[in-house]
Amino acid sequence: MKNAAVLGASGYTGAEAVRLILGHPKLKLTALTAYSRAGEVYSDVFRNFAGQDLPALVTADEVNWDEIDVVFACLPHGASQETIAKIYNRVETVIDLSADFRLSDPELYADTYGRPHDFTELLSQRVYGLSEFARDLLKGAKLVACPGCYPTCTMLALLPGLAEGLIDPERLIVDAKSGVTGAGRKASLSFAYSETTDGAQAYAIGAHRHAPEMDQAMKDFAGVSAKVRFTPHLLPMNRGMIATCHVELSDGVSVDTLRAHYEDTYKSEPFVHVLAAGQVPQTRHVRGSNHCQIGVFADRTPGSAVIVSVIDNLTKGSSGQAIQNYNLTQGWDETLGLTGVGVFP
Repeated sequence: MKNAAVLGASGYTGAEAVRLILGHPKLKLTALTAYSRAGEVYSDVFRNFAGQDLPALVTADEVNWDEIDVVFACLPHGASQETIAKIYNRVETVIDLSADFRLSDPELYADTYGRPHDFTELLSQRVYGLSEFARDLLKGAKLVACPGCYPTCTMLALLPGLAEGLIDPERLIVDAKSGVTGAGRKASLSFAYSETTDGAQAYAIGAHRHAPEMDQAMKDFAGVSAKVRFTPHLLPMNRGMIATCHVELSDGVSVDTLRAHYEDTYKSEPFVHVLAAGQVPQTRHVRGSNHCQIGVFADRTPGSAVIVSVIDNLTKGSSGQAIQNYNLTQGWDETLGLTGVGVFP
């Protein structure tokens, strides 16, 4: 058994990490931290945990880090790097769910997030954990940066085609949509019920922070240098994410060839599933699970295709992938604690 701590356990990704760790056969929840809610009983913060034997919320300074094996850092962007630096040498493994270690270039991080990266020596050691494409890098890794939810959903849809040269990297358009939990658990008028229900909206148009991360993943995992045209949207639902990717096929490539390559690429993957021709991925079918479903379709424009990918933004897009990555660092079966299917209806 490994002793696990969840930093930022009072947020949505923190709660999702707690939920999944409770079902993990080799992890024991030893510490849960929070800032404003330190001192509270966890089931008073999230009533769905009533009856579970969980430690109370404490500040990070109150944790004996020498007793912790793995840290799941579910802290806000910017706050994570400083806390991780303080405890880095006292724990075996750090799995960071924030954006602080995702971008390998500290200058790009500063430009994207509007603040400098203060711990570039740690940044140079981290592994970017897009699980299905980073397995060899993850084994034995001490610091893992988990991808953002949009890059996870989108890159699982695009990387096989890009890596094989089946689609044009210069002509990628991604129309993606997320549930409201993607914005975190904070009081904000923008995310109030009456502001979000019965409607949908685009946001961060042409400037979303996950776009540079997608460009980096395409270069690192597919060997292509390109900039994806990406527009995110907010949908009035709690969980879920869908990325509709419009691609141009390379010369001589058919949609059937593209679909067959995706089926071959993911045929042995426990969490990524290519649906049969004509089946449309839906967020409701992966809700609460670590699964991704992908569909490949012909477009009415000759020489083009549409690739649709769906995940649960809190699970495969965040805490589920974090646990999958930790399993891989330890050389365990990567499905440990993650075998549940989507909750439907």
